[in-house]
Amino acid sequence: MVQSINIKALTTLASVIRRPYLAAPHLFVPTVSDVNYQALRDHCGIKAVIFDKDNTLTAPYENSIHPRAIFGLQSALDTFGTENVAILSNSAGTDDDPGFVDGKEIEEALGIAVIKHGEKKPGGLDETMRHFPDVDDPSQLCMVGDRLLTDIVFGNLHGMLTVHILPLCTGKENINDNTIAKYIRKVENKIMYADWWGGRKIRSYTLDHKVWKGEYDCPLALADENDPLLGFLEKKD
Repeated sequence: MVQSINIKALTTLASVIRRPYLAAPHLFVPTVSDVNYQALRDHCGIKAVIFDKDNTLTAPYENSIHPRAIFGLQSALDTFGTENVAILSNSAGTDDDPGFVDGKEIEEALGIAVIKHGEKKPGGLDETMRHFPDVDDPSQLCMVGDRLLTDIVFGNLHGMLTVHILPLCTGKENINDNTIAKYIRKVENKIMYADWWGGRKIRSYTLDHKVWKGEYDCPLALADENDPLLGFLEKKD
């Protein structure tokens, strides 16, 4: 499947330029397996978890779970239940997926729902809220993904708790990734995380979450924030 141009992301870019902190996640960890999902439920008011798909749960445009995401997905399912865990992808479940063919294959392979949505992230809030009838407010959702300008901006625009991860695949394993998305990811990660005053300034204005008061008061990361895996942002992709 080839992704079409993300018009919503382009139109939202002006807002992000004016308010770059919209792209600053609440939490940054290597993979979905480095998140404490029980703490999300018990201490952060989170009722459901939304995952991006490509390079978050699977290799790009693959429909089977990536080995490094198995533990995290199962932890989320064990904590929240199948009905409260879903995928919101900018490929499967969109107009790029005619007949919902990929969506159905993913649902069968991963055992969780793929949310159908007409507008790509950072759009898609209405369809997401309809998918989770027990969720009363977007702040009760956690958005997990590898893209700052789509996944994290989507979550932050609507008051969700946002978790940014590194892409699962690099090098040859990442050969099927969307070329434009790969380049933009590299740029947005460097702006956000490289050791320079601009990135530090953006992160210092990370939006507050309605319930979660921060990693110091309520740790959500199972991985050390100084994990050497995070250093690859400076040299790969």
